[in-house]
Amino acid sequence: MLSISHIHHVAIICSNYPVSKKFYSEILGFRIVAETYREERQSYKLDLAVTPNQQIELFSFPSPPARLSRPEAQGLRHLAFAVDDLEACIQHLNQHGVITEAIRLDELTGKRFTFFTDPDDLPLELYQL
Repeated sequence: MLSISHIHHVAIICSNYPVSKKFYSEILGFRIVAETYREERQSYKLDLAVTPNQQIELFSFPSPPARLSRPEAQGLRHLAFAVDDLEACIQHLNQHGVITEAIRLDELTGKRFTFFTDPDDLPLELYQL
């Protein structure tokens, strides 16, 4: 058996690097760990700390192909972030022009959550612990 301790990072390719960098660092508040421009690929790689042990790697590439991003499409369904105060997080997102869905209730756990999207329509979730 593998001894995996946690998810280290999630990699996201964006279509507009400055817009996505602002969204993830300023609106969601993830700390920038490192930013690298890779000349040979004409690509940025931005490492963002979600927690001390978990990161988002934000990549830019010239003309990346579009991908379906609705939750029921094949592949990654959504990326969920745990929060303590769902209403405060929703208010913060809404104040920054980010539209959130109505709060839902997880019928299996009884926990409340909502969905919203990043600048490339990637489905994101806030899940109240």
